[in-house]
Amino acid sequence: MLDNKCKVCYAYPAKQTIHESAGDDVKTAIPALRKQHKLTQEELALAVGVTRQTITSLEVGKYTASLVLAYKIARHFGKTIEEVFDFSELEDV
Repeated sequence: MLDNKCKVCYAYPAKQTIHESAGDDVKTAIPALRKQHKLTQEELALAVGVTRQTITSLEVGKYTASLVLAYKIARHFGKTIEEVFDFSELEDV
């Protein structure tokens, strides 16, 4: 029972931290890459398996991509994740 209690105690702050750090801290090169490759948000969304609204949210900083989605987007453009997403403003954890 102690283990379950500890998991709950540690899980909440982790989820809260992830939620609070999502968004404005991660800048993205997606709009520039889309323009360079002459892609609409809808075309990119279809290519990586998400909705156009997800691409919009990524571009305006309302949503931070999962690692899998970041990988798919970077791979679609022939870039590394670090070339597409700028994590330099995130605090060291």
